Formats: sequence, structure tokens, C-alpha cells
Amino acid sequence: MAKDKAGKKKPSKGDKKIAAEKAAKGMTKAGPFYKAADLIDLPDEELLEAVQRQTFRFFWEGAEPVSGMARDRTTRTVDTPNDLVAIGGTGFGIMAMIVAMERGWISRAEGLERLTRIVDVIEPTTCFHGAYSHFMHGETGKVWPFSRKDDGGDLIETAFLFQGLLCAREYFDAATPAETRLRQRITGLWGEIEWNWYTQGRHALYWHWSPNNGFVLDHDIHGWNECLIAYVMAVSAPRYPIDPAAYHRGFAASKDFGAPRRYYEIELPLGPDRGGPLFWAHYSFMGLDPRGLKDRYADYWQQNVAHTMINYRHCVLNPHGHKGYGPDCWGLTASDDPDGYAAHQPSEDNGVISPTAALSSFPYAPKEAMAALRHFLAKYGDKVWGRFGFVDAFSEERDWFADTFLSIDQGPIIVMIENYRTGLIWNLFMRIPEIQGGLRKLGFESPYLEAGAGA
Repeated sequence: MAKDKAGKKKPSKGDKKIAAEKAAKGMTKAGPFYKAADLIDLPDEELLEAVQRQTFRFFWEGAEPVSGMARDRTTRTVDTPNDLVAIGGTGFGIMAMIVAMERGWISRAEGLERLTRIVDVIEPTTCFHGAYSHFMHGETGKVWPFSRKDDGGDLIETAFLFQGLLCAREYFDAATPAETRLRQRITGLWGEIEWNWYTQGRHALYWHWSPNNGFVLDHDIHGWNECLIAYVMAVSAPRYPIDPAAYHRGFAASKDFGAPRRYYEIELPLGPDRGGPLFWAHYSFMGLDPRGLKDRYADYWQQNVAHTMINYRHCVLNPHGHKGYGPDCWGLTASDDPDGYAAHQPSEDNGVISPTAALSSFPYAPKEAMAALRHFLAKYGDKVWGRFGFVDAFSEERDWFADTFLSIDQGPIIVMIENYRTGLIWNLFMRIPEIQGGLRKLGFESPYLEAGAGA
């Protein structure tokens, strides 16, 4: 055991890892372990609770043991042997932890300890004008390059991380020293993100910057896609905000913000041909409440419902004749597939169904999502269900069922089902003062922005 400057003993990295692993093994409050057959006959509310709770195990028992952050992925039977963690997935996991505390699966003290441990890692680690890398080493916080030239700041993953951290800052509202200190640390990190740096002085945000490669990837962030949350947070930032013009002249200048179009007799306000993958209706809207959220471009509740129902009707009509598709088997989004990883959507449909697509759409299509949930369990059973909930994807016609669980797919299942049930995360995020200020700057309307709302 090492000593600090005062000569006192302090735990080494190895000591911390051993302690964390022991703690994780003893954490049984995440819930009983269910097999698919245990769930089939449960009433709807009990079924949703069981699905959320077992999925939460990914972020609690399946987390990287030193940092407590979310692994990018794991499998049905074993955790990955390395310490790679995902920044965006960790943000989703933080929101899932709030659900877990509120529902009593873990205690507030346990959640606070885990969140504090996460901040202990990200606070001192290398950042890139305040933003973090897509992946990092959980044991050290060092960058784990996503690719050769993507070895620096990832603005979108950083936005997903802080969507979760700001919800945690709002949730841990007690005047105790530990909760007060956590809030202060999150506020400090939030204030250090130089969103305006990531515009390169232009009217758009850029996704990546690296001290080794600069802005060489040159990926400007324009919509319609999962990135709305980044613009909202960038305008809302306390120290380094962007000009609202970047939203209008950057994100909303895309051809996907053209006139509404109709697919399967449904009008779609925004987006590409037939709507795109369904995670676009989930990632930004884990925190942003689309109910009554409008700007000059769209009503975002109408947008997300239409997007979901187009995806659903495509699977019901099944124009490509894929085996298994139907009114109780639907959901196309980015996920693993038999050939690797792909952004499945109606315009790029290879017969792969991703359970997260339907289950994270509970707020928008509750009847259709419940039918899919029960069908997945009844027809495929433990082929699609495991220790951390539903596996990432499956293809009945290729007799392929994923062996993996992904943080960015498990997190939305927990959070969006909770938003459907109680609105918990929506209510936390939408009452954040900085976020309300940013939405007003961008010209949004929302019930949360009305006089007296959110008090």
C-alpha cells in the first residue's frame, strides 16, 4: 500500500480494483435474476420493472470495477478482460443509476459512492478543451483511441456524458457535504467544456478534435440525427457557449430539415428517407422531454412518434420479406449484426431486429412496444434474454442471436421506459436552469419554459 505526501497509507490502484471487485460481487440489490420464462406471464407494470431492473445490472454489476464506468460492451457469459470504458455509455448509465435509486434497487448512498468514483476518474484525466475521448481506460482515465486519428475530444460522446452528469447534479440535491461536493465538481467540469472551440470559428459544431491530428476528421455536426442534445448543451454552457446561429446555420441547415414528407401514410417533419435509425428518437431525448417541445423546425413529439411509427409500419409491411417481421416483431436501429455493426433502418434493412429500438420507444408507441416485448420473450426466450436483459440484436432468417450487450443500447431501454412510466429523467433534465436558458436562446417552446414551471 502506497503513502501520500503526509505519510499516511493510501490504497494503490490494485487495492482499489480488488475492493471494487469485492463490492461488485456483493451488490445483489440490482435485483433477482430472471429467465425469460419467469417474465412471460407478469402484468405489464411488473414486466417493465423486471426488464428495467435486469438491464440495469449491465451498469451496476457489469461496470468496469475500478472506475465504476460503463464498459462499451460485454457478452452473455463474461465481461471484457480489458478496462475500456465508454464515455457516452457512462452518461446513459448515470441516468440509469438515478432510476435505480428512485426505484430502490440500490440505495442513494450506493449511487452517490458510484457517481463519486466516476467523477474521481474523469476529473483529473486528460481532456481536450474540456471534452473527453470516446473511449478511455477505466483504471487510469487515459485515452483509448477510437481510431488512428480519433484520439482526442469527441463532442457528442461528451454531450451524452454530461446529459447524465447534469441529471445527477439535479438529483443529488441534499445539503450534505458529500452531495454538495459532487454537485460542485460536476458544475466545475461542465463549465470547462469549450463548446465554442469546437466551432473552429464557423457556424457549426465539429465532432472531433485531437492534439495530434487537429480537426483533420472535419466532421461538422448537422442534422437530423442524434446530435440535437449537443447543440442544446453548447448554447446552454455557462462559460464557453456557442452562438445560437450555429444551431440554425449548422445543425438545421441540412437537407433533412426540408419540407415534411410522407412514408407509409405518416407525415415525417424531419429526417432522411423513411426516418433513419430509431436511436435518433432516443439518445437526445433521454433528457430532453419532447412532449410540447417545439421550435421553428418541428414539434419534436410529433417528430419522434412519426419516426417510430414509420419504423414500425415498415416492419409490419415487411417489403423485403424478412423472416420474423410483423406487428409484434419490429425495431430497426444501429446495433451489432451478423456481419459486424450497422445502422439498421427502413432504407437499410438487412433483416436484423434490435430489441432496444422497440423497447426504448415505449413513450412513443406503448402498445406496439409492449407487444414486441412480450413477443421477444415468448418466441425467442433465452436466445434473446440474458444476464443484462435483452441481447443487442437478432436475425431470425439467419438464425443469428447476438452474444453481446452494448452500453448505448442498454441505457436507453432503462431510461426511456422510465420516462414512459414516470417522466423521471425528463423532469430532472428539463428543470436545469442552464438548459432552460439555452432552449430559450434557441427559440424553443416547452411546458417547462412557461412561467412557474419546474419550481
